Amino acid sequence: MGSQLALKTRIKSTQSLEKIFNAQEMIASSHIAKARDVALNAKPYSDVIFEAVHALVAHSNIVHPIACKQEDNPRVAVLAITSDRGMAGAYSSSIIRETEHLIADLESDNKKPELYVFGRRGVTYYKYRNRDIAGTWEGDSDRPGVEVAEQISQALLDAYMKPAEKGGVSELYIVFTEFVNMVVQKVRVLRMLPVEVVRSEDTSSSDADNSTQEVTPLYTFEPGREEVLDAVLPKYIQSRIHECLLTAAASEAASRQNAMHTATENARNLVDALTRKLNASRQASITQELTEIIGSADALNKKEE
Repeated sequence: MGSQLALKTRIKSTQSLEKIFNAQEMIASSHIAKARDVALNAKPYSDVIFEAVHALVAHSNIVHPIACKQEDNPRVAVLAITSDRGMAGAYSSSIIRETEHLIADLESDNKKPELYVFGRRGVTYYKYRNRDIAGTWEGDSDRPGVEVAEQISQALLDAYMKPAEKGGVSELYIVFTEFVNMVVQKVRVLRMLPVEVVRSEDTSSSDADNSTQEVTPLYTFEPGREEVLDAVLPKYIQSRIHECLLTAAASEAASRQNAMHTATENARNLVDALTRKLNASRQASITQELTEIIGSADALNKKEE
């Protein structure tokens, strides 16, 4: 009887969890479409400004913080974008794991990473382990706005523009989750500053005229190169960070839906398994009672004879 009571209690609690998981799945499903559309709408602007900055850096040997920092400074800034809430599977843990790998690689190159964390899950993780955090932001991981992107970009830009003797950094990295589709979300590491230029090798071919080559545009600067680059730099950082926050929000919603769907299915399977055990226990109890009744009747009949 005690075993049946325990099984009934487990079935009831598992059914309650199933309802919670199903509700979270439905909420995440309602958020995915909007988060995906917002991320896709922000991507063209970010791509264009990145291509413009990349073309500027690739075309001329400019001396500007957007392309390089002349000072020898081992400090670098690392921004990790996690979530504020749980129930998203391995979303935040994957970001933290990739951030730890990046920090280890930077330290192996004799660099000193300074950690910036977005999202309550990441902040809690590093504070619990008494890790030094240069800056934190919480409360907007599912719906990041322009305001939080401005705050983060300003903090990172200030750290980047400071000289080494005042605690400045020489590089900016960001770790986030890229939304590919509803099933696939990839953890990426992006170096925002200085801008990396990848030059393709010249191919020596007799059909040089027939080969297609990407031509980067030439620019004239008004009023001047320094003024233009100084104005582009904060816009570039803010647009990249905002895009990463938006695609991370879409990835978080997709991860939460997938995790809650799996949890709902597991809860249902567990309820079915526990129900079978309860039925088997009840059947065994009934069989035992019938056996005892039949045995008692046989004993009474033998006494009467």
